[in-house]
Amino acid sequence: MHRLLAAVAAIAATGLAVAACSGSSSISQTPSSVGPTPAPISTPTPVPTPTPSLPPSVVATAAPTRAPTPVPSDGQSAGETRIDGWGIEQVWVPAGSFTMGTTADAIAALTAGDPPDWVVTEFPSEEPAHEVRLSRGYWLDRTEVTNDAFSAFVEAGGYTNRTLWSDEGLIWLAGKDTARLPLHCQGDVPDHPRMCLTWYEAEAYATWRAGRLPTEAEWEYAARGPDSNTYPWGNRFDIDRANVVDSVGPKPVGSYPDGASWVGAEDMAGNAMEWVSDWLGETYYESSPLDDPTGPTIGSKKVEKGGWWGSNEFVARSAYRHYEDPPTYGDKHIGFRVVSQ
Repeated sequence: MHRLLAAVAAIAATGLAVAACSGSSSISQTPSSVGPTPAPISTPTPVPTPTPSLPPSVVATAAPTRAPTPVPSDGQSAGETRIDGWGIEQVWVPAGSFTMGTTADAIAALTAGDPPDWVVTEFPSEEPAHEVRLSRGYWLDRTEVTNDAFSAFVEAGGYTNRTLWSDEGLIWLAGKDTARLPLHCQGDVPDHPRMCLTWYEAEAYATWRAGRLPTEAEWEYAARGPDSNTYPWGNRFDIDRANVVDSVGPKPVGSYPDGASWVGAEDMAGNAMEWVSDWLGETYYESSPLDDPTGPTIGSKKVEKGGWWGSNEFVARSAYRHYEDPPTYGDKHIGFRVVSQ
């Protein structure tokens, strides 16, 4: 019996040893390097969000590009009107460019039209035609200064207020009987252009109104416009649009609205010639600056622009320059208008 128990114990011990060896082998075993490679985990491919299609009636077109409309820096538009502090209606002339003067071919054509000799002698001063740029807009009297408007200057002491006169104007004024000035050559016609005035008187009046006389370039641009028309209304002479060609005399300002220029300025081809600020330079156009020309710095005669009530088709042109008269001269065909800025 004792031997049987010993045998059973030995068999049990042997089984435990085998089990221990088997367990030890499974813990220490590592994966073989040549075993099969695990399959990679696949990343799902993103599905793009579909772009909705446009209905057949709609076409995807880029928004059109619009060129900005030029606007004067001061916000005014060509031909806009205002009433200034003296009750005078003015029109706005915006900054811009135009061709000033007359080409040689046009001069030849004019000469072939058999104009008076005194007109022919002045044609060369219109050459060469040249570009002018005016960098600033300005307010211009819609019509010539009237007798009524000038009378307000006289009644306000314009002839005795020395601050309104230039040094040269004071020299002209010295010794004159101011009680007899100005020379009124038309009678009681308050709405007619004021004429029979010297350049100095026109200058003093403009100063009184806090303005000035227009430069020749400003005057011509207001009359011709960016298209450089021959006449304020276009390129054909028309006696129904201006007080010209052997009229019996001046008429009330603004009597020919169909003859207005591109900005609405009237009577720029008739009724009265007009003083401008420039001294005459017969060859000035050959060296005139591109921007804002003001004429020679010195001279003996002043330029007059526009036709008068006796003008023909040659003199009524906006490019015409009349320059026979010194600033001390005044006659029944010369008036003026004022510029303000």
